[in-house]
Amino acid sequence: MAKSPANARKTLTSYTIKSIAKSIRPGDYVMMRAPDPSKPYVAKVAKIVSENGGSNNVKVHVQWYYRPEEVVGGRKQFHGTKEVFLSDHLDVQDADTIEGKCKVHSFKSYMKLDAIGNDDFYCRFRYNSSTGEFNPDRIAVYCKCEMPYNPDDLMIQCEGCSDWFHPACLDMTVEEAKQIGHFLCHDCLSQDQRIHQTCHAISRPAVIRVDTKRRRM
Repeated sequence: MAKSPANARKTLTSYTIKSIAKSIRPGDYVMMRAPDPSKPYVAKVAKIVSENGGSNNVKVHVQWYYRPEEVVGGRKQFHGTKEVFLSDHLDVQDADTIEGKCKVHSFKSYMKLDAIGNDDFYCRFRYNSSTGEFNPDRIAVYCKCEMPYNPDDLMIQCEGCSDWFHPACLDMTVEEAKQIGHFLCHDCLSQDQRIHQTCHAISRPAVIRVDTKRRRM
């Protein structure tokens, strides 16, 4: 029976990164060395391969996540600081360029987190690096400015229609918005509700008029 060469490649089920003393496996999300230490590259590990069959010269096959500033069109107002896009860009990198493990949540799961750490990211789009297209290409927009939701920005919700509004679009500060106990947009404000809001308004005009409209981008 022929013997396998000593330098044959071997697929690994896990690999320990000595610099961080953590084990990685296929399917893990990782942060990898980047020119800007404050913005490490984010990737998903697809496969771990030892080029010589041992624990040296280990490569990771990864699928990259792009940050908003790395895509066609750049960062937009509604992009959060922890937002990344799953791309079709596949790559092979030295395992030792991994600087830590992280978590890439769905947008819905991210919004339910009690606390957000440095290793928490979220993804709500797939990005085609060849065409510059996003999937989905339409998402819900909110407020009178008709912008998608940015979880970094405070918004207040109408108790009537459940739509969300930016304080600045209502001509109020963030501090003022935090003091509001009840809020109804103009479309939901009946005569009795106006009286109710007048009694509970805090340092604002009695009636806040907002024309709302929601569409798909």
